[in-house]
This record gives sequence, C-alpha cells and structure tokens, in this order.
Amino acid sequence: MAQGKVEICGVNTAKLPLLKAAEKEELFTRIEEGDKGAREKYIEGNLRLVLSVIKRFSSSNENVDDLFQIGCIGLIKAIDNFDSSLNVKFSTYAVPMIIGEIRRFLRDNSSIRVSRSLKDTAYKAIYAKENLIKKNMKEPTINEIAEEIGISKEDIVYALDAIQNPMSLYEPVFTDGGDTLYVMDQISDKKNKEENWVEHLSLSEAMKRLNDREHEIISLRFFEGKTQMEVADLIGISQAQVSRLEKNALKTMKNYLTA
Repeated sequence: MAQGKVEICGVNTAKLPLLKAAEKEELFTRIEEGDKGAREKYIEGNLRLVLSVIKRFSSSNENVDDLFQIGCIGLIKAIDNFDSSLNVKFSTYAVPMIIGEIRRFLRDNSSIRVSRSLKDTAYKAIYAKENLIKKNMKEPTINEIAEEIGISKEDIVYALDAIQNPMSLYEPVFTDGGDTLYVMDQISDKKNKEENWVEHLSLSEAMKRLNDREHEIISLRFFEGKTQMEVADLIGISQAQVSRLEKNALKTMKNYLTA
C-alpha cells in the first residue's frame, strides 16, 4: 500500500478539517434532526479517523484508494448508527466499525477462502467452550478445549482466527426480559476500565450512595477487573441481573459526581 500519499480518491488529506468537540456535538444534534448538510460536514470532519485506520493495513497489497473508500463506508455506517446517549466518544465507536468494514473487504477479496473443515473445527471449539463453561462454571483454556474435541490447540486457534468477525463493543449478544447484554458487558478490561471517567473524583463518597449488592458488583467489576459472568457466579445471580444492577449503580454514581 502506498505510504505518505497526500491525495486519496480526490481528497487532499493534508487539508482535512479538524472539528472541535463543541462543533461535533452541535453537528450531531443537527444530524439527528435530519440535516444532510451537517451529516456531510461531520463525515468530512472525521475522515482523519479513516486515514489513521488504513495505516494499520500498510502491509496489505490493496490500493490505498480502495481501502480509503471502504473505510469511508464504515465511517458513514458509524455515523448513521451512533447513539449519542451511550456516553461514549464517537471515535471509540467508529474505529472498530471502520476496521471491521476494511477487514470484511479484505476477506471477501482474498484469494484464500475459509475451508469447510476450518469452519467445522471452529464451530466444534465454540460449542465445546460453551459446554465447558456450563459444566465447570469458568472459562476453559485452549488446552482444555483441545482435549475435549481431540484437535490440536494450534489448529483450533487457526480455525477461530479464520472465521473471526470484528464487532462493535455495543453489539447486543443477548436479551432477557428487556435487559440487553452487549459485547462490552462480557469483556474484562484491566487496562481501560470504566472508572477512568471518575478516577480523579470522590469515588468513595459516590459509592456510599450504593446499596450493598451494587457496591459489591462495582468493586468486583471495575476494581478487580472481573467479567459480568464471573461476578454473577460469585454472588449467585444471573448475568442479566448483574448487568441491570451495574448500569443502575453507575448511573447513581454519575448523577452524584456530576451534580
């Protein structure tokens, strides 16, 4: 892929506008009201995101113009599907969407196709993983999965990687009585936890506003880095209940801290 290219698809990348936070917020409000002009300006103001993403695919033999166009499709999808009430930065939501769109393009245009046997191996591994979680109430290792289905761990890793599809952290994976669980609810993130948004504020006072169960869930989730499934196992309730209590607790804390 060509590096340092200034003009991509007729766009002078050296002169792309840089929107300020207030401008982005104002534009998105207008977009939600159906303002097409605001949408175009918002797209143009976020093309730098596409540029930053396609640099990750520098080892690809694909034409940089093609990757830029595909990345723009991902950006537009992100804009059209972004929910500003999620209290997350647009770039945090958009970058995985852009990456996913490019990866799908590269997979679809690759001369190498995922074989039926690879897919079968991957699905066997996924099924075995779910059964082992139900049986042992914990996440199995690759070695345990390999032993369960009689396939080498190297083949399992290769097969799972071959069918992997990037997804948004906010993609719903389960709904139970109106309580939706998202991908992010099932991930333990020890490096970039939820408490970052209040790390310099009075957490101790905010947590005093929680009941005992909410306090325990927040402590386990964001100070010990446990997943919602692990928390559910520890305190003896469903993951959906953990998700609901966690969201209520965070809302209570945020209301106190931002009052």
